[in-house]
Amino acid sequence: MDSLRRGFAFLKQAWQMAVKDPDLIKPSIYALIAGIVVTLIFSIPMVLSFIVFGDQGVGRIFGYLFGAILIFAQYTVSYWFSAMTIYLIYSYLAEGDGVMAKAWQMAQRKWLNILSLAAASMVVSLLQRFVKGKGESGVRNALASLIDAVWTQATYLVLPAMVIDDLNLKSGLRRATQIVKENLLLIGISMVGVRVVTGIISFLIGGTGIALGLGVGIGLVSLSGRAAWGVVSGLSFGTIIAALFILVAVVISAYTTTAYHTCLYLWARDVERARQEGQEEMAVKPPVPLAAVLS
Repeated sequence: MDSLRRGFAFLKQAWQMAVKDPDLIKPSIYALIAGIVVTLIFSIPMVLSFIVFGDQGVGRIFGYLFGAILIFAQYTVSYWFSAMTIYLIYSYLAEGDGVMAKAWQMAQRKWLNILSLAAASMVVSLLQRFVKGKGESGVRNALASLIDAVWTQATYLVLPAMVIDDLNLKSGLRRATQIVKENLLLIGISMVGVRVVTGIISFLIGGTGIALGLGVGIGLVSLSGRAAWGVVSGLSFGTIIAALFILVAVVISAYTTTAYHTCLYLWARDVERARQEGQEEMAVKPPVPLAAVLS
């Protein structure tokens, strides 16, 4: 229960920052829009390939190829805007202001590092799917889940290292490994239940949107006496309402999660600096949003 309490407290702290400086939340919104556009664009060749060549032979090869490209594009969009969020939060905590124009410039300078992380994540994703296979093997499913969990947690530290300490992928991975091996994180990642809390929030908001969408859709169909216009209107408005709520849930989850891991990384940096200077590491205060939760 303490973990949940801390998770909700951090959610409050993160969004207080966003209210004071709305630039902090903008990349999460842009990422959502860009992600949808990219998915639609790169899904077209996959569908055309299936229609023209089918699911065998050349068609399967093209399907895998376009699927890999789609995964890479999705990761690129996600990491690009997450990097901007990290930079903005870091700037806000260090200087009291996160400037969107500077975040754009940072992402453009580090485009190669971002693409390399996206490529690595694509390879890990494909490896995970290969390990999982099409069967129902419990061992393979468990191994695939482990691969996904380990890599996901690694990227939560690698990306801040790339943005804040200007590291490439290789150095970022080394940095993340160092943080874990040297116990520079003074708390367990799950001590503040951000993941559980964002999951709960997403479920509640998404569920509310789906329920409202169904209610509006069914209501319009009933009012129209099941006429064609009523069915079309019901499906359209119901889908739009549900989608809007789900999109809000995604933005809340993405921003809050990024803010949390950025704070953890900044704290780890300060702990490392204290060790190097011979200071008491337990006296190192975490970033303000995290300090307010742990106090």
